[in-house]
Amino acid sequence: MRILYLAFALVWIQADGVRAWAVGPKNLGATYDADETHITFTVFSSRATRVEVWLYDQPATSTQKASFALTADPTTNFWSTTLAISDLAAKGLTGTICYNYRAWGPNWTYDPSWTPGSSVGFVADVDDAGNRFDPNKALLDPYALEVSHDPKTPAAPDDAIYCSGSNFRMADTAQQASRGIALKPEDTGPPVDASGKPTRPFKDEIIYEVNLRGLTENDPSVPQAEQGTFAGAALKAAALKALGVTAVEFQPLQEFQNDTNELNPSTVGVDYWGYNPEDYFAPDRHYSSDQSPGGPTREFKAMVKAFHAQGLKVYVDMVYNHTAEGDVGDSSGNVARVLSWRGLDNAAYYELTSDHHFYYNNNGVGGNVNTASTVVRNEIMDALTYWTNVLGADGFRFDLAPVLGNTFTEGGFHFDKLDPNNVLNRAVKELPGRPAVGGTGVDLIAEPWAIGDGSYQLGGFPSGWAEWNGNFRDSFRTSQNKLGVATVLPAELATRFAGSSDLFQSNGRKPWNSVNLIVAHDGFTLRDLYAFNTPQNSQPYPFGPSDGGSTNNISWDQGGDPEVEIQAARTGFAILMLSAGVPMLTGGDEMYRTQYGNNNAYDLDTVKNYLDYSNIGSFPNFFHYTTKLMAFRDAHPALRPADFFKGVDSNGNGLKDITWLQNTGQEADTGYMTNPNNHFLAYRIDGTEVPGESAASIYVAYNGWSDWVTATLPANLPGKQWYRVADTAAWMESRDNFNAPGQEELLTSANYALAARTVLLLIEK
Repeated sequence: MRILYLAFALVWIQADGVRAWAVGPKNLGATYDADETHITFTVFSSRATRVEVWLYDQPATSTQKASFALTADPTTNFWSTTLAISDLAAKGLTGTICYNYRAWGPNWTYDPSWTPGSSVGFVADVDDAGNRFDPNKALLDPYALEVSHDPKTPAAPDDAIYCSGSNFRMADTAQQASRGIALKPEDTGPPVDASGKPTRPFKDEIIYEVNLRGLTENDPSVPQAEQGTFAGAALKAAALKALGVTAVEFQPLQEFQNDTNELNPSTVGVDYWGYNPEDYFAPDRHYSSDQSPGGPTREFKAMVKAFHAQGLKVYVDMVYNHTAEGDVGDSSGNVARVLSWRGLDNAAYYELTSDHHFYYNNNGVGGNVNTASTVVRNEIMDALTYWTNVLGADGFRFDLAPVLGNTFTEGGFHFDKLDPNNVLNRAVKELPGRPAVGGTGVDLIAEPWAIGDGSYQLGGFPSGWAEWNGNFRDSFRTSQNKLGVATVLPAELATRFAGSSDLFQSNGRKPWNSVNLIVAHDGFTLRDLYAFNTPQNSQPYPFGPSDGGSTNNISWDQGGDPEVEIQAARTGFAILMLSAGVPMLTGGDEMYRTQYGNNNAYDLDTVKNYLDYSNIGSFPNFFHYTTKLMAFRDAHPALRPADFFKGVDSNGNGLKDITWLQNTGQEADTGYMTNPNNHFLAYRIDGTEVPGESAASIYVAYNGWSDWVTATLPANLPGKQWYRVADTAAWMESRDNFNAPGQEELLTSANYALAARTVLLLIEK
């Protein structure tokens, strides 16, 4: 099979005096010509024998006004047809055009006598080549720039009709299925202006991971009509800037099944997180307060502009390892949901098993997307280019990203970071990736694990990629919560504090390739990590129930003492903000958010799962502490090194760039660092070696022991003294555990008593 790649070209045109953008004429999807007198529909299929486009004048329920056969280009396997707008108007198609496809192939041959709902031409639900054509299934265009609605809606909540198999293969889905919306340039306006994008180096980010809906759905400062929407999120830009974060990472924003989330007070079938994409290009319509054609696109772009105006980057969590079509539904392999890709070219879009009746799956959710296939790689890159150059995104986090490096087109998994043609390397080159020193480009973040042998690739991604650092998370969770149960050596903690050189340095990457996290959306909140021993996922609605979730959370309820719990959360947050690498907090952690012990709240589109801004009033000291600590990190470049510490004295002042210290004040030698009985570790960063650093030194001490420890502070540089910035101990809570810049407390003693399980932060000036 020969496939030629046609780039996703974005060009500027002048139409009726209006400067507008258009997708290049050879692109897939529905595109108007420059004067909007013709529309072209183009879709890929290498195995279809016939493809038709069905056109509608309404986004839902209406019957088709017209249908047209597409013509195949045997060189590219692109099927297309160009239609005159005047001819469509004669058929009653005078407004926004909605559309989908029907396709035939070897397992369901074309017969002119076929009518919707009939079995004429049926051979098999799936044949030995893996074909799953079913003309009774109206197929969403994989390149649709907006989607009319989800497969399930409040008016049509039964989605069994999308299945193949004897019970449903003849169920015609046209009345209920999602439809692509053919957008004109004026429907969405021009791309987000690239000149307004932040160009900050990735090393300087503080990432705020949050659910778009949950950010504002329960926020009284946002007008009710805009709560839970792109427009509502835009109104939070200034507040997020003031909080101290620099980049907001939204959970998936591509179209996914959430139109029925509010149908009833139940978690059955509800998708709150959005990790089941129906389309790679379309901003989710349910997230838009403007439901008109082009509304979600316009509103998303307006949100991005609002964030850019505050200097904030917008990251989007992308899912390219499985889709909303899921896996097979029975042991025969006959039953499967047919929504889009599967009905157009199953074997091209998905990785099949060797018998071609099932799917290889090492993502744990659905059949693997066939990321070793050229057509899939092209589609992913086209989508990323669109989200970057048109919608204005500044970076992406990739769910279960090792799947993007898979070299197998069927029946297995092998990760190859060196393949120049996979998405991992093409993204760095073509988007392109942002330079280390900052500038134009995108930030690329991998979730570096999946399921099964060879899929845990932490530290194994190519240059240009950052990765969620699960080792950072687990090392510090273990140190905080498993004292006397599991061993964490001081040497291990030092490696994590300093940017995880064991993972990133040998292949030429840097500390900032480590995205440090204590918690993420997938698991406990920061508060719950220190308040629950086990997940509480079986609670009744609206706190649960939620199936799944990890049983190995390395959590501890601190003996059930609320004062100790919040102290542990302060300590965890300090560890995150005072480590080399790029810190990521989860939305609401800054105000001590709880999910009531639920560690897999993917299905809870409920008020108990949205950000609760009343927590700021309930825990004001914690909120002020987190914001001040983020501001401190932003003000001190010594905490954000561009390269790994070398452990040498570069300027002859007697200090190494970083010095690891015992509680005696002496430098920690190998014997100390490898002794499992040592639970105190401090480090001193020489600020005089760091351009722009105002502190002569920064001293951070972590007491992981269960009792107080007295630390002897290291000798000062000539004319300098130690000042206390922060202490996470309970005794300082009434003062926000923090002293503001210029109000740091002078320490007059060389000894300092640290409470159990706390962090101390000093500056030398």
